[in-house]
Amino acid sequence: MTDDAPLHLAVALDGAGWHPAAWRAAGARPGELFTAGYWADLVAEAERGLLDFVTFEDALGLQSAAFHRPDDRTDQVRGSLDAVLLAARLAPLTTHIGLVPTTNVTHTEPFHLAIGIATLDHASEGRAGWRPQISARAADAAHFGRRTTPQLTDGDVRDPELIARRLRPLFDEAVDVVEVARRLWDSWEDDAEIRDAATGRFIERDKLHHIDFEGGYFSVRGPSITPRPPQGQPLVTVLAHASTPYDLAARSSDVVYITPHDRAGATAILTQVDAAVEEADRNVREWPLRKFADLLVFLDAEPGAAAHRKARLDGLDGAALSSDAEIFTGTPGDLADLMLDWRTAGLDGFRLRPGTLPHDLFAITRGLVPELRRRGAFRTAYHSTTLRGHLRLRRPGNRYARTR
Repeated sequence: MTDDAPLHLAVALDGAGWHPAAWRAAGARPGELFTAGYWADLVAEAERGLLDFVTFEDALGLQSAAFHRPDDRTDQVRGSLDAVLLAARLAPLTTHIGLVPTTNVTHTEPFHLAIGIATLDHASEGRAGWRPQISARAADAAHFGRRTTPQLTDGDVRDPELIARRLRPLFDEAVDVVEVARRLWDSWEDDAEIRDAATGRFIERDKLHHIDFEGGYFSVRGPSITPRPPQGQPLVTVLAHASTPYDLAARSSDVVYITPHDRAGATAILTQVDAAVEEADRNVREWPLRKFADLLVFLDAEPGAAAHRKARLDGLDGAALSSDAEIFTGTPGDLADLMLDWRTAGLDGFRLRPGTLPHDLFAITRGLVPELRRRGAFRTAYHSTTLRGHLRLRRPGNRYARTR
């Protein structure tokens, strides 16, 4: 992306916000976290801001203060709604914004994942994405009783490369999960449905295909039960912190989220991502990889106010906030400065994690977005009706379709 091209901008929605004490902040709505109306209001605000997409977090176990193990804390939000079902509920309430749920791929069958995301793409008329996520906590396996996964240690979680090394088999399996999903999305040709009542032909059987996938972790015959999604291939996105997930992104995704802490870090990480793309022998001209940086943000118009808000929440939680992503406190103008500086490293956009909801989402849509527009760095209207279109990605052809 050139420096004068509009930035892509997404928000990552999670509970009451990304600070563990966000539910105690002024303006929070903790009593509504498990209602459709709460999420509908957030996504409607993001769409009013003309953002490319929103992502929804998900997990197979209760949230915890530690990344790698459960805890017994009762002073932080616990519990969540199913991300795919939530996105499907919000689809008919929105018209343009992309909807990108997270799903666990370690303990969930790839066939079910594929048809869930395909169904979301149909429900949203082409605005679905997907963030496949491995299960980093061994305790999650106990909910299913089918397998065990590695238990990360306190030492492991200090280094993303150690985490990735311990969990390498799960990342390899995730590559296969995404490949199965992509094949299943193509297992119906676009014109497989005839729906001719006069002749009694609903489908053309020759245009439904067995995918016959055989891998090291499972085999899937196909075809899907869901017709090909409107986008052909819903957008696949991956959060990556180390060399192994960079490889997953290079082999499987359309968008990668990275977590630099400064511009130099962004440059270094993107160099690693580019190396992974080259190692995967990916043709980026035919299959581009969009690169987003994650930032956890606290925004206020008055200088110093955001830092003060964060400090108060840190006090309520009993510890300073820590994150895999850079934590930004400041004004929308300060954040715009940072984003336009970092983009020169080669970024296509940013995924912002609001520290508190709805406060910091409003600050993004009503403060940051107008500031970026004033600088000619963000759209003034949606120009596409699909998520792929927002990111200037073409609709891919079907791998199984025969030239006729």
